[in-house]
Amino acid sequence: MTKYIRRASVFCLVLLVALLVNAARVQVFQAGSLDDNSANRRSTIQRYGQPRGDILVQGRTVTGSKDSGQSLRYERTYKNGPLYSPVTGYASQTYGTTFVESAEDDILSGTDPMLSPIPFWHEISRTQEPGGNAETTINAAAQQAAYAGLGGKKGAVAALDPSTGKILALVSTPSYDPGDIAGTGSATTDAWSRLNADPDQPMLNRAIRQTYPPGSTFKVVTAAAVLENDVVDGISTATDTPDPYTLPGTTTQLTNESASDACKNATLEYALRVSCNTVFANLGVRVGLSGMVRTAQNFGFNDTGIKVPMTAAKSNFDTDMNKSQLALSSIGQYDTAATPLQMAMVSAAVANGGTLMSPHLVERTTASDGDPVSTTGGKTYKQVMSAYTASQLQQMMVDVVTKGTGTNARIGGATVGGKTGTAQNGVNNEGVPYAWFLSYAQADDASSPQVAVAVVVEDASADRSDISGGGSAAPIARSVMEAVLNSRDQ
Repeated sequence: MTKYIRRASVFCLVLLVALLVNAARVQVFQAGSLDDNSANRRSTIQRYGQPRGDILVQGRTVTGSKDSGQSLRYERTYKNGPLYSPVTGYASQTYGTTFVESAEDDILSGTDPMLSPIPFWHEISRTQEPGGNAETTINAAAQQAAYAGLGGKKGAVAALDPSTGKILALVSTPSYDPGDIAGTGSATTDAWSRLNADPDQPMLNRAIRQTYPPGSTFKVVTAAAVLENDVVDGISTATDTPDPYTLPGTTTQLTNESASDACKNATLEYALRVSCNTVFANLGVRVGLSGMVRTAQNFGFNDTGIKVPMTAAKSNFDTDMNKSQLALSSIGQYDTAATPLQMAMVSAAVANGGTLMSPHLVERTTASDGDPVSTTGGKTYKQVMSAYTASQLQQMMVDVVTKGTGTNARIGGATVGGKTGTAQNGVNNEGVPYAWFLSYAQADDASSPQVAVAVVVEDASADRSDISGGGSAAPIARSVMEAVLNSRDQ
């Protein structure tokens, strides 16, 4: 009998060991794949079993959570959803996350290990902490001014603090309410289908994800290349430019918007003030391909890695062109394309004495009790140009606003520099051009510029002369700059 008991005991021990080995295999080695299995709803139920942390603008929440009473209990809500959707993105129980909701998802959902009171506690306990918060760099008044200025037209605004890289406004219109797609069920799927079928693309973040031909606003980049490469002997020296200008290697003549011959042999300063195509095409060719590419890339063109923290679309300046193509690219045509964020970076670099700071949208993240988790400090993206070149560009951009094409951007009690742009659009340029304006502003009692702005308006009802004169975009830029300048006193 003892022999049989011993055998049974050994058999039970083998079974116990096999059970432990299998449990270890499932719980340790297969845990990751089981967690990620789409059929496993435990992590999803746990994820939405508590309120999501909030996204803040100047200390005030622009998001929230509501108890849906469903298995996925807490659903995301948004305050002023259409206003802030280019910042927040959406957090949907059906369609996932975008923008800050995505970039800071671990913090907001409470799954980031940095939220744990004890290192590796989350991995051991398989629990999640209360959702943390993401504090943005957005200036609420500037955001509202940009949104109101666009007035529902297709377009976008990006505004930066030149000295820190903080994004002060990021607006795209027409917009949408992310709360419409936050949950589950037919209402969510119907809203998703409607938004994606809308020809106006309200879910497209035009400020960072859409590129446009920058038109004459790119002449600021070309002017920087001209000065950095000593192509002209100062901004007040004649440039030896004919009018019209024949594109190299072709019989095509490039002309200017104005019927006047004032652009003939114009100075760099005058050419920027009245936006002479001929002068900048000629000077871009004289800089040469390598010099133009180098300067454009210093400003951020061709960089696929710009994250704010969500990734921005690559702005383009071709690296392989003939001279006629280079001439057109130097005035923001041909294949040159830029996001509004990129053009705000151009203006910010000029305003900040030639130093371009990396743009960023999240200032810091915190735990639910307010304890800091991470902080985003100002970081230099690139020394784009010398301080002397930047000072010359500042002088020329101020001239554009005081006595050139950008007079609609003037602000009392502040120095404003700007550049208008008419971006040609459509097959054979038959479409109504896009209206561009980039600018910066410095209050008279401030030691440095406080805001740099880029505005683009896709306005099919605009008059071409109104666009080229800064009529559509410059007033929007002015209202955004005024909002930032006025907020200093609040």
